[in-house]
Amino acid sequence: MSGISQARRLGKCFLLMDNMLVVLGFFVVFPLISIRFVDQMGWAALVVGIALGLRQLVQQGLGIFGGAIADRLGAKPMIITGMLLRAAGFASMAVADAPWLLWLSCIISGVGGTLFDPPRSALVIKLVRPAQRGRFFSLLMMQDSAGAVTGALLGSWLLQFNFSLVCAIGAVIFILCALFNLWLLPAYKLSTIRTPVREGMAIVLKDKRFVTYVLTLTGYYMLAVQVMLMLPIMVNNIAGTPAAVKWMYAIEATLSLTLLYPIARYSEQRFSLEQRLMAGLLLMTVSMVPMGLSSSLQQLFSLICVFYFGAIIAEPARETLSASLADSRARGSYMGFSRLGLAFGGALGYAGGGWLFDVGHDFNQPELPWAILGIIGAMTLMLLWWQFLPEHVKSPVTETDKLG
Repeated sequence: MSGISQARRLGKCFLLMDNMLVVLGFFVVFPLISIRFVDQMGWAALVVGIALGLRQLVQQGLGIFGGAIADRLGAKPMIITGMLLRAAGFASMAVADAPWLLWLSCIISGVGGTLFDPPRSALVIKLVRPAQRGRFFSLLMMQDSAGAVTGALLGSWLLQFNFSLVCAIGAVIFILCALFNLWLLPAYKLSTIRTPVREGMAIVLKDKRFVTYVLTLTGYYMLAVQVMLMLPIMVNNIAGTPAAVKWMYAIEATLSLTLLYPIARYSEQRFSLEQRLMAGLLLMTVSMVPMGLSSSLQQLFSLICVFYFGAIIAEPARETLSASLADSRARGSYMGFSRLGLAFGGALGYAGGGWLFDVGHDFNQPELPWAILGIIGAMTLMLLWWQFLPEHVKSPVTETDKLG
């Protein structure tokens, strides 16, 4: 086995172990925030939606800066610093007894994410050959699902005792992540050249197709982030107990672990990335509209199954398409900017979703937020279809297999 092939193999093993810890630490805490502060403390969903939106906006909106700095300094120092900041954000969340404290803790957590997330994504592009990325992203997403249900199970069990304990466990996991990276992560360069921060950002911003594609995904993410806000609230309201939320993540884990990789293998030779992304978004959109009319867990979980099935189809295609469009001279900058759609979509999806949920509750129209999300999904689908017309598509950037 050549030195480069061995480095790739070891690097992929490291990425899988690291990803499991990061996902576990995140899902121990974040799915329970809406239940803790809306259901248990009686805060308005808008207040909690703003908190979740701030985390999303800071983490993803500043991602281009985190990625550009990582292009210059390398992945390791950014990842370690970011994970320690995420731990600090969880620790401060444990004592949040006023909205501004919750918002501050989410901002700190978001800053941590903007430091470690883009370089970790850029390492996938660096260490995984283009032809293998779709399958590797599918493996990562299978891990995400398993980590999500495991974290939600652990967090919901800990919530019976104390929310501070939930936050403490999440913080400890991210401290362990930082130590894991400090010990095992080599000092990889992310890009083929040591691109200055400003130059790396300029390369991305001049790529009109990539910029348009990323911003269009705002609508996609407005739907996707509801698994952290309105869906847990809906499950809790119908079931009458926060413990039922774990079954929502169990559904996602079961579908992902059984279907995600086979669907990716089957579809990658038969359908384009663009077709897979739009098909998944269509299913997510269709499932949204009747959510507010659900009156039983069976109905709600059936719609959640359709939503997750759409995400299983769309997510590997979306991530692989973003990676295929990245210029090897500024991988960190590209992966950082690719999170901007999630920044806008997360902020609008959380804050707007929370506000619409409150309005629908006040006017006894629970279907209102879900209908509007369905309209947003349909508009996003039309914009993606227009971008993917043959006259608007050019060949993605090619890259070498060097590990430089």
